[in-house]
Amino acid sequence: MKLYFVRHSEVIEKYKGCYNGHIDVSLSEKGKEDAKELAKKLAHIHFDRAFCSDLLRAQQTIDMFDLDCDIVYTPHLREKSWGRHEGMRFEEIVAEGLQYKNFEQWIADLDGEPFSEYLARINKYFKTTLLKQNAQNILVVTHAGVIKTLLSLYNHLSLEEAFSMPLSYSDYICYDTMQKRFLQKSEQKAFLV
Repeated sequence: MKLYFVRHSEVIEKYKGCYNGHIDVSLSEKGKEDAKELAKKLAHIHFDRAFCSDLLRAQQTIDMFDLDCDIVYTPHLREKSWGRHEGMRFEEIVAEGLQYKNFEQWIADLDGEPFSEYLARINKYFKTTLLKQNAQNILVVTHAGVIKTLLSLYNHLSLEEAFSMPLSYSDYICYDTMQKRFLQKSEQKAFLV
């Protein structure tokens, strides 16, 4: 079984580069076009199941796919909540007095959902729901933080390593249940043609 984890498309300008968390942000016009292009790129894959964050930016992304299966919208695939820092840029948070020392300290010091609870929420849903599906191909539309946290867990990377890997808007990465890991882009190309 292969699970295609898609990062939602580009959001409206005001929220680009921000810690958006649970804010219900819409896609930009470019984001909508990019989502259509991604859907075309993956159109040859038959998705047996589809799961999506219940936040608007993810829903608007999956809406561009022509799926012949039901979509499960769930808060379990939401980005981490950043509490009072939601909608803020790194520079704005630092200007308030929070200092960046290292990645894990930074994540721990931001308020909102404790990272340990976020990690447990994502990992539990991955193991008890997504991996339990009887399917060949699953589409999962979610957020960069969710994908990179899972990448850290299942490819045995530090959080800082996983979060420093590029994953732009409308990008995706595939998890292969046979290999029990996320595949590199070069490995994915073999079954995308």
